[in-house]
Amino acid sequence: MEWVHRLLAWYHRHRRQLPWRDEPTPYRVWVSEIMLQQTRVSAVQPYFARFLERFPSLDDLAGADQQDVLKAWEGLGYYSRARNLHRAAQLVIEQGGEIPRTSAALAELPGIGPYTAAAIASISFGEASPVVDGNVLRVVARHRGMHDDIAAARTRNHVRDSLQEAIELAGDPSAFNQAMMELGALVCTPRSPGCEDCPLAGDCRALAEDLTEQLPVKRKRKAVPHYEIAVGLVFDGDLVLIAQRGQDQMLGGLWEFPGGKREGKETLATTCAREIQEEVGLDVTVGKEICTIQHAYSHFSITLTAFRCALCGSAAALACDRPTQWVRTDQFRDLPFPKANHKIFAALGI
Repeated sequence: MEWVHRLLAWYHRHRRQLPWRDEPTPYRVWVSEIMLQQTRVSAVQPYFARFLERFPSLDDLAGADQQDVLKAWEGLGYYSRARNLHRAAQLVIEQGGEIPRTSAALAELPGIGPYTAAAIASISFGEASPVVDGNVLRVVARHRGMHDDIAAARTRNHVRDSLQEAIELAGDPSAFNQAMMELGALVCTPRSPGCEDCPLAGDCRALAEDLTEQLPVKRKRKAVPHYEIAVGLVFDGDLVLIAQRGQDQMLGGLWEFPGGKREGKETLATTCAREIQEEVGLDVTVGKEICTIQHAYSHFSITLTAFRCALCGSAAALACDRPTQWVRTDQFRDLPFPKANHKIFAALGI
């Protein structure tokens, strides 16, 4: 496995300077790996810095209010990561305050799957557990000329098992795992890979067989559904009604304006009034449109139209099984809201 030595030599010459690498304490590595799930390094770096400034230690994070954690995470997406990280920190403190040192023990914590457990255990504690993410799968598939579907669990498990000897041979599990991920991120990229700069080019099957654009094989994703959403900013004087999403919902713990999906051929204004009545029990007069926003999530996309609404009758009629608040518009940015809502704030000049 001479390729392992070439890989490590390349990594030590070309690895990026990243804040979690500068000081790889278990807590910092843990936070960074959770943030890096399904998110680019460039997007994570400023969030990581702000998050560590706000919660510099495990104790600080565990003792924080969930709303403060979500606010610090606001805009990074996949908010279940923040909720799970917060809960896991509390569990670790409750169990004595020591972050688990093995991937098996780490995987018992909320939000930590096999990949993240192996990353934390190898980087922080030197455990010889291979990580298998999209970058690693791409590198391995091309290097070996592998035509198996990398989205299949059996392929991931096979790759993980097959890398065990290599990571043990490397003698530095942290460097090996980070080198594999770094090579996929910087050189063995999804499109137009930089094969001329790759330390594995000499024995890469995909390069030899001119298959770098065909590998890896990954099943096609299903068409992403699209929904039309109408929400209302319900004013009662200078106060606006907001509701908190449930902990078990997507974007759980964040605040939003009442509204929902358009049904049939109803107008968006009708959707807005109907959804507000169904969600919070209030009758409103739907006024001017504030803005229309296009936004995409991982599994669907939306066109969101926001309306200014006037309350009909008394706010005492409010009936909602979720937490609600009446707040001033200048308080919006003090609370954690989904990213799409910030475009509404901008349209309001807030």
